[in-house]
Amino acid sequence: MIAKRIAPTLNYLLLVVLALVVLYPLLFTVSSSFMTEKEVSNFPPPLFPSQLYLENFKNAISGFPIVRFILNSFIVSSGITVSQVITSSLAAYAFSFLNFKGKKILFAVFLSTMMIPWEVTIIPNYLTIKNWGWMDSYQGLIVPFMAGAFGVFLLRQFFLQLPNELFDAAKIDGCGHLRNFFSIVLPLSRPALSTLGVYVFLTHWNHYLWPLLITNRASMRTVQIGVSMLQHAEVMSWNLILAGVTIVLLPSFLLLALGVKQLVRGITAGAVKG
Repeated sequence: MIAKRIAPTLNYLLLVVLALVVLYPLLFTVSSSFMTEKEVSNFPPPLFPSQLYLENFKNAISGFPIVRFILNSFIVSSGITVSQVITSSLAAYAFSFLNFKGKKILFAVFLSTMMIPWEVTIIPNYLTIKNWGWMDSYQGLIVPFMAGAFGVFLLRQFFLQLPNELFDAAKIDGCGHLRNFFSIVLPLSRPALSTLGVYVFLTHWNHYLWPLLITNRASMRTVQIGVSMLQHAEVMSWNLILAGVTIVLLPSFLLLALGVKQLVRGITAGAVKG
């Protein structure tokens, strides 16, 4: 009996230790953002600041257009998220409930695009955006990512789990595909849609290479490029850099805090039958 009680306790202690190891870089970043430059320069650096030094955040915001960077990333990430949710849900519905010639082959070809590294498409996308005159523009940052095979695959798998009885009853009532899509499929697919939305938003919030390629003006830079600009300023003042990183992380924390319930439901959907 004692061994059975000790085993779960040891498991939880091990999980806590592993969680602290994983979270340590994040905790160190947030803690160091409140330290003075002298404290950060100490070796080894202290785990906690002696006081909450807020001048780092003030200097980061006043010295660099971080608010503008955050606004740009928010506009770009939100635009891509909304676009992918719309295009992926429509395509997933077609692959799930519509019967047309070559559907399986087309879906297989569509999924095969997931195996193509994104880096392969950088040059053609860059040349296209440049020829269209979309450099330093929101459409240049958003349009190449408005659709994706992963979202179609994720939503299709979720749509196929919806009970057929609902669609049979809707068909008897005279519902067409549009009404089925808006009245049945979308309301029941909120966990999957939320999962896709959070994943896409965070993925493109952290994009670095593409915004770096097609933006030249500071007013169009995104947060990841803004953080790299902090690293070349103030003679590598790490407390200022980590304050900027903490500000950049806040939207991600807020999104996860608001969407974690739907995210977990979307990930675990279909894991248990019955």
